[in-house]
Amino acid sequence: MSTWTLDCFAGRVRSTADLVSRVCDPRFLNPQTGPFYVEGAEPGDTLAVHFRSITPREARGVSTTVPLFGSLTATRATAMLHDPLPERTWVYEIDTDAGVVRYDALDSPFQVDLPLDPMHGTVGVAPALGEVRSALAPGDWGGNMDTPEMRAGTTCYLGVNVEGALFSLGDGHARQGEGETCGVAVECAMDTELVVDLVKGGPPTPWPRLENDEFLMTTGSARPLEDAFRIAHTEMVGWVRELTGLSSMDAYQLVSQTALTPIANVVDTNYTVVAKVAKRYLPDVVVMDGTHGGLRRS
Repeated sequence: MSTWTLDCFAGRVRSTADLVSRVCDPRFLNPQTGPFYVEGAEPGDTLAVHFRSITPREARGVSTTVPLFGSLTATRATAMLHDPLPERTWVYEIDTDAGVVRYDALDSPFQVDLPLDPMHGTVGVAPALGEVRSALAPGDWGGNMDTPEMRAGTTCYLGVNVEGALFSLGDGHARQGEGETCGVAVECAMDTELVVDLVKGGPPTPWPRLENDEFLMTTGSARPLEDAFRIAHTEMVGWVRELTGLSSMDAYQLVSQTALTPIANVVDTNYTVVAKVAKRYLPDVVVMDGTHGGLRRS
């Protein structure tokens, strides 16, 4: 299907003069497209979402600093006596044909072109137990994980918690560094083409998993950061054990020597960590009944 999303500011931040605290209502930050009801989806199933393309809708994106938000400033959870960092807004020119995003410094004439790398920061389903969660929060339902791995060519696997799954997505980023250090990527509206499928039955998917042509990936979202790391790696050990038939300890050893661990964000209500293992270390395994390959070819 083809759909579109607003940026996390709902289009209200348009220039360097626009400050989030003045032009945005914090209750309506990070708007989502959806929820989409997936016919036949039931609790215990796994929803597979394959991203065919993610393309900025406009030729500009924005990034900001927000008072009491970000990983290198005082926050409400880490209270300090000093004032918050200044609130600023940067505007990025996006050239989709050239595949670049132009960084333009505010306090000097410095400019540099960065690679365009579109992704969705927020991808998820409805949480379990009838919970209502902010679109700013990541968890075992997915949500605002803010991992750059959520780009075109990736399949995201989400455990279904309610009938119809109630899938939604948003928070398009023209690019984002790992960790999303200041709390805001190059935010932009997106046009997105994706394919949705169901994996019925089989082992559960307790936390979001990702697959591309080279890697299997697991996620964990929690505070403190080490707990997010532990969730992601525990999930990877379990997945490797499930796919290979190795014992838990053997899978633990293999993951320990092969995993890459990009930090998705250290700014959201929960932090998110990704564990990655290259498929070449897991020859001949069949993942999710071959769903990624099937969706990629569809």
